[in-house]
Amino acid sequence: SSLVGSEMCIRDSMMGIKYFTEEEIEYLSSNIYVESVNEKQITYTIEFKQFFVREYMNGKGPTLIFESVGLYKRILGAKRIEKATSRWMKAYENGTLDVSATLPNRHPVLKAKNITDKELIRRQEAKIKLLELEVELLKKIDLKERGLIGSQRLKSSDIFELIRITIRDNNLKNVVYYLCASAGVSRSGYYNYLSNESKRERREEIDIKVRDDILMAISFRGYKKGSRSIKMLLEDKFGICYNRKRIMRIMRKYNIVCPIRRKKYKYKVTKEHKVCKNYLQREFKQNVPGKVMLTDISYLQYGNAKTAYLSTILDASTNEILSFKVRENMKLDLVISTLNELKDNQFVHFDDGMIHSDQGWHYTNPQFRIRAAEMGLQQSMSRRGNCWDNAPQESFFGHLKDEVDIKHCNTFDELHTLISDYIDYYNNDRYQWNLNKMTPIQYRNYLLNTA
Repeated sequence: SSLVGSEMCIRDSMMGIKYFTEEEIEYLSSNIYVESVNEKQITYTIEFKQFFVREYMNGKGPTLIFESVGLYKRILGAKRIEKATSRWMKAYENGTLDVSATLPNRHPVLKAKNITDKELIRRQEAKIKLLELEVELLKKIDLKERGLIGSQRLKSSDIFELIRITIRDNNLKNVVYYLCASAGVSRSGYYNYLSNESKRERREEIDIKVRDDILMAISFRGYKKGSRSIKMLLEDKFGICYNRKRIMRIMRKYNIVCPIRRKKYKYKVTKEHKVCKNYLQREFKQNVPGKVMLTDISYLQYGNAKTAYLSTILDASTNEILSFKVRENMKLDLVISTLNELKDNQFVHFDDGMIHSDQGWHYTNPQFRIRAAEMGLQQSMSRRGNCWDNAPQESFFGHLKDEVDIKHCNTFDELHTLISDYIDYYNNDRYQWNLNKMTPIQYRNYLLNTA
């Protein structure tokens, strides 16, 4: 009828309706249910209008019907869909729109187009520019990750951004479909990427804020920290709570490197050497501060091939360093003076306490054993060659060497100052996951208050 014919020529009013971009015009013109489209107007085929009315009467929403044939709301705009729905339903009610015909094909296909040699050259040049950008991006990410577009080495969002930059910087037109096909990504995904630019910018602003908080935690007192330490420090010191997975994601995104612990060889014990019986039997956590103490010596390589020695006594229940000494030699006084420093510690159990060590000559020496007995401390020793029997003490040395830049100390005094500062930081400000996310001092006070 004449009304149906006039309906085919009706154009959407532009009052409150978005304009189409060149990329959107190209996309819409390839849909078989679009008769014509320009910057301001779009005309749909009679088959689609008939299909729309039938589906609408069956209870489907307008947006769902449009998007089922590839006409997306983010491209058309909500107002345009609303006006089309109103017009077509009025035409149906007036009897001017017959919906008895069936829709020949619900799935949009591309219209066949004859490609000229000039058009083919233009597309190939666009593809070359896209590939050049991809190679540059892969160089920045990792030289080992080079590959052709479509090899799944790049995320889809990275490819969408490369396509956008290629089109923008080279002032290209009508090549979105070709570049998306060459890159192995969908055009709908590309247009969705463009429409969500403001969301990505807001998300990036949030990520930068989290990154700055992480860097603030890492710079606190100048020692290296992993994701667990960062999470606990931010919560307790700055009142900032982030999920640990989020912290790890931001660290990966901005290439914030966590110090990696060196893997230690696990010794196989073939026999036990009972210089002194192992009374502790790895029962480190007895929840009584000052009752079980661990001691050991570690080498400190610093300056120009210089070596110093660190002796510590660690509370097995709280991981607190109770005493320490740094010397330029390994004389017996190194461990005796470390032991004597415990005398003024009010939390040490001198009546029923225990001090555990390895079977080094310092600890089997009669002078050390006599001094420990005079202080009321029972002596216990690890099995020969088994570092796991003194694991918390070994763990402390590992953390210290991971987090403190010892090699850059030029003099012994610089080294001593650095070690003293780190131990103060370790006891008071270094939060530990296995201590209920507390520092050793906080955990000690916690145990004393709950006893």
